[in-house]
Amino acid sequence: MKARQHRIRLGLPDALDLTVICVEAGLALDQALMRVGQDLHHAHPDLADEFHLVNLEMRAGKPRAEALRNLVDRTGVDDIRSLVGTLIQTDRFGTSVAQALRVHSDSLRTERRQRAEEQAAKTTIKMVPPLVLFVLPSIIFVTIGPALIQLIRQLGPMSK
Repeated sequence: MKARQHRIRLGLPDALDLTVICVEAGLALDQALMRVGQDLHHAHPDLADEFHLVNLEMRAGKPRAEALRNLVDRTGVDDIRSLVGTLIQTDRFGTSVAQALRVHSDSLRTERRQRAEEQAAKTTIKMVPPLVLFVLPSIIFVTIGPALIQLIRQLGPMSK
């Protein structure tokens, strides 16, 4: 389940960009979701399947808001939850769907970049113990070793 949610989360910004293009080209949101689902089937099949289910629910007569809420329930992805909230709000207040999707897509990309930076910072911290255990002793041996050998050579004749 986590892997599926991760795949959906990764494909969402691309899906939003395609949806923006479709909406700006004149398609209604329902048609845009159907088109994006078809176009993303090979690249992001999980997300494409979810968009297809949303379209099937809307064709069966469910209101758009309910079909989108069902999408949130099925996926469990927070990014989709915020997307659905944005879409329901734009539908309710009559604001520009394309502009709302563009802003949401940009924020998702920013969040993804921040998550990657956070993971990189955690990885750096995880690398400290192996460095201390394996690299530092080698460096100490290489730097102090020659001086220690010289010291033993110098003190060796004194002990005889």
